[in-house]
Amino acid sequence: MRQFLAVVALTTVAFAASAHADVSTDPKKAPSGAYAVEPRHTQVLWGIPHLGISDFYGRFEKVSGTLNYNAAAPEKSAVAITIQMSSLNTPVAALTSELAEQSMFDAAQFPTATFKSTAIGRTGPTTGKITGDLTLHGVTKPVTLDATFGGGLPDPFSGNYDIGFHATATINRKDFGIDNAVLNSFTTPDVKLIIEALFTQQKN
Repeated sequence: MRQFLAVVALTTVAFAASAHADVSTDPKKAPSGAYAVEPRHTQVLWGIPHLGISDFYGRFEKVSGTLNYNAAAPEKSAVAITIQMSSLNTPVAALTSELAEQSMFDAAQFPTATFKSTAIGRTGPTTGKITGDLTLHGVTKPVTLDATFGGGLPDPFSGNYDIGFHATATINRKDFGIDNAVLNSFTTPDVKLIIEALFTQQKN
């Protein structure tokens, strides 16, 4: 058993070392074409200020989506993301249930939130702004994400090419009709969004 575990550990380390060596942070070296969200390695986190002295974070655990990537002109790419609102999770079980209820996200009536890009602008070699329509709680508003290309590499397990992005934004929950008296008593309307997205190449 110990020998087996040692082999597994060495194999994992070898894969990790090989993957790290193959990472390219040049967006033009990633293959153009269709990509899909890799849900096991994609996270959508949100943070709200608690009593004005600390941020409280939660996340959505089920995310899907597509990316049409243009390596020659990344600003011509397009992304569409869908979040399952019932996958909301926080460190406090009672709060998780309350947020899903009608007076908050109302996940029963509005089971998904979506983001569809409408424009992408480059701000640096690996950074850009992604503007799109965010539909949340039945309301659609334009939102701009500050995005960073984290790099790409051939996946050591599937052989497909993977690319990663980090993105942030701040939205006003009241703009989306989430205006709850209890929530208003100890938070401001601003909600921070932090997105870690991994997309994997789709091959015919």
